[in-house]
Amino acid sequence: MGIVAMAVLLVSSAKCEVYQIDSEHSSVAFSVRHLVSRTHGQFNQFSGSIHYDAEHPEKTRIEATVQVASLDTDNAKCDGHPKSGDFFDVEQFPTITFKSTTAMVKEEILQVTGEFTMHGQTKTITLPVEVLGTGTHPYNQKPVAGFETRTALLRSDYAVNSWTDVGGVLGDEVRVSVTIEAIGDE
Repeated sequence: MGIVAMAVLLVSSAKCEVYQIDSEHSSVAFSVRHLVSRTHGQFNQFSGSIHYDAEHPEKTRIEATVQVASLDTDNAKCDGHPKSGDFFDVEQFPTITFKSTTAMVKEEILQVTGEFTMHGQTKTITLPVEVLGTGTHPYNQKPVAGFETRTALLRSDYAVNSWTDVGGVLGDEVRVSVTIEAIGDE
């Protein structure tokens, strides 16, 4: 009877946790070439859930939504143009979303493939996700997990380039960096 109880305990402790993104302790940042340097920004409003099981990371599922109107370059004067119809067109396309379809581990990095939608364009992309760790939050005693990914997207792939840039002011490649701290539902 003791072996059966131990087996049940081990199976129940190795389950998939559902984590909610803690936007106060996470970031969705980007940078893009501007003339001869890079301009940086972030999105301040985003949410989502991550289903993660450390024993079976290939079962990982991620759903995330970014509110495009929360774009912040730390320069209010410049924030309006990227939100306009020249770029994101926030009125028509208020969100950026990612919904995973598969995951696999390759060289200790979780490769999460899914449907990425921005500016009305959906493409399948694979994000290299580093699992930063899991544990128990010291204050609320809930499960906590950390994840990070970096990727590059082309504005032209998502039609975020209707502005006529004859002077070569803005680059096509956008570097994206996402760091997530997520809290378990339990």
